Amino acid sequence: MNAVGVIVEYNPFHNGHAFHLYGAKEQANADIVIAAMSGNFLQRGEPALVSKWKRTEMALKAGADIVFELPYTFATQQADSFASGAVSILAASGCNSLCFGSESGNIDSFYRTIDFLKNNNELFQQKVKYHIAQGNSYPKATSLAFLDLMPNEDMLDLSKPNNILGYQYILSVQKQQASINVFTVSRKSADYHDAYFSSETIASATSIRKALFSENGDISSVRQYLPDTSYNSLLEYKAEYGHFHDWEQYFPLLKFRLIQTTPAQLKNIYEVEEGLENRLISTALESYTFKQFMEKLKTKRYTWTRLQRTCVHILTNTTKNEMDRKVEKASYLRLLGMTSKGREYLNKHKAQLGLPLISKLTLEQNEQLMLDIRASRIYALGTTGKNQQRLLEMEFKQPPLILN
Repeated sequence: MNAVGVIVEYNPFHNGHAFHLYGAKEQANADIVIAAMSGNFLQRGEPALVSKWKRTEMALKAGADIVFELPYTFATQQADSFASGAVSILAASGCNSLCFGSESGNIDSFYRTIDFLKNNNELFQQKVKYHIAQGNSYPKATSLAFLDLMPNEDMLDLSKPNNILGYQYILSVQKQQASINVFTVSRKSADYHDAYFSSETIASATSIRKALFSENGDISSVRQYLPDTSYNSLLEYKAEYGHFHDWEQYFPLLKFRLIQTTPAQLKNIYEVEEGLENRLISTALESYTFKQFMEKLKTKRYTWTRLQRTCVHILTNTTKNEMDRKVEKASYLRLLGMTSKGREYLNKHKAQLGLPLISKLTLEQNEQLMLDIRASRIYALGTTGKNQQRLLEMEFKQPPLILN
């Protein structure tokens, strides 16, 4: 069976994602789609809108056949580490190809840009260091450095978030020498960070979440941007848990962590660098909402996303020793769900999988998986009472979802 891989968050699964799945399967002439999907905390440093189990359900009902969890070790890191972990999962699961959405939509421009930067790497790194020294964030510095080298119009626009991710996916495939063909489909209508609706049927996940958390937030306001299955899943989750997850629910926990931790202890947390520990503590003492906290904390040097990721690591007490950036590959395949066709694929290819397949957790786990368990337990604290207990227990009791 021919399998195409996708790297996703589905926060939530919307019509643009459905378009991507259809395009991936068609371009790759694939029999099944395998998704490497982030767990309960995401690459932009946010708690997922709904749990990984509900997002798995959305994915399976909309066209994915197998969903593996992208470990916290990679899911909450910058683009290169995020891509490296995800590609290792797709390679280990036997994917023949990888298809990603991009602003470019032209795979040749990715390869031209990769070759250009490899041939000009020394000068490029000098430019990056120069722009960082000017007070720019690393993502901004790399974008400016690329523009300084004045590549021609056939090159990739590396200021666009999905282009950046796609660029890192291809680099990871090359670095890992994975036998994976790479394709891209153009994003439809809405950009990744669009905060407002600009189409009648296609909207970014960012704009959908913004609408859901607005003062008059109503799930019906986003119905036209979601497949019916996703819309119904959101209705079910809201009815069951009473709310969706966002940072405001976790801010009291974050504030507690910050004000009861010394600066010396905080320095051991992953991504707390360059005296940021003092600013984090003082800002927490002055803030009563997460939005206010972030607005006070934000500087030119640190992007909002980078600071949110730092906050996730503080919330989960993830140390520098636990998040070794030299680790480039996942150490297991955590199965979250599958269709009957996906189960057929796994039964047929189980002996050829490149990593251990985990469908049920035990107390004896490796370090990457222990981070996933801790993150899921912290995520459960975003709700209360029986709902909290249900989410806490699901990490060990919930078997992989099976959609027949």
